[in-house]
Amino acid sequence: MIVRETEQYFYMTTQHDHAQLSYEIAKLLSDDLMVDRRWSNSVLLAIREHDRGWIRLDETPIWNDRDSVPFSFQDYPLLPKLILYRFGLDEVEHMDVYAALLCSMHYATFTHLRQSAIPDCMAFIRHESDRQERIIAKLGPMDKSAILKHLSLLRLCDEISLFICLNEPGASKEKEHPWYREGFETIVEGRKIHAHWINRHEIQIRPYLFKKPFSASLKTKQVSKLSVDRVGIDIAYKEAGWVKLLVGIT
Repeated sequence: MIVRETEQYFYMTTQHDHAQLSYEIAKLLSDDLMVDRRWSNSVLLAIREHDRGWIRLDETPIWNDRDSVPFSFQDYPLLPKLILYRFGLDEVEHMDVYAALLCSMHYATFTHLRQSAIPDCMAFIRHESDRQERIIAKLGPMDKSAILKHLSLLRLCDEISLFICLNEPGASKEKEHPWYREGFETIVEGRKIHAHWINRHEIQIRPYLFKKPFSASLKTKQVSKLSVDRVGIDIAYKEAGWVKLLVGIT
């Protein structure tokens, strides 16, 4: 779950809905960014399904007693998260092996997993390394530079979507989520990518990476803190209506 807190509400976006926004963004990327276009559909599927393991986790939000907020993807308990990560990657592999390769590589780049001495984290990284080797052996000779470029597209679209989910619409640069004030982490063709809100309904991305200006929608829930106090986070979330945020990308 992606959680943005305001004075009266928690804005809660499931990881899978965030991934759908990533997919809408990816479909409009400039054609020249999609190297080795034999894999275009697989790359788009990887972007759409990269958080598939979160579908079951997000069905039932749980409460973080220490911080008095719903658990989010940043602090969700580790062991159930690892189990569902693997389950989701297995599901993607049944759909498309190249998409699973990209998703597995994406998860294997998570610093908190790669650098962990926790046995379950180390086992997860080993398992995904084995998955990647098995898929590459199955697919035959691969252009490694093309794979890394495809992975960078997944990570970029993930970051753009998270930028939209985690920031108050229209937020000034000073009030943005700290992850994005200096630009996105993902480098595309040697270029640092920056985004900022023009107004409450549009973001600007530079350098521009898309075929044309477009709009994409995000499905989220506005969960009242009063409702959480009254009935608990799970029921409050289920009772809250869906809200659609339409964001222009220029």
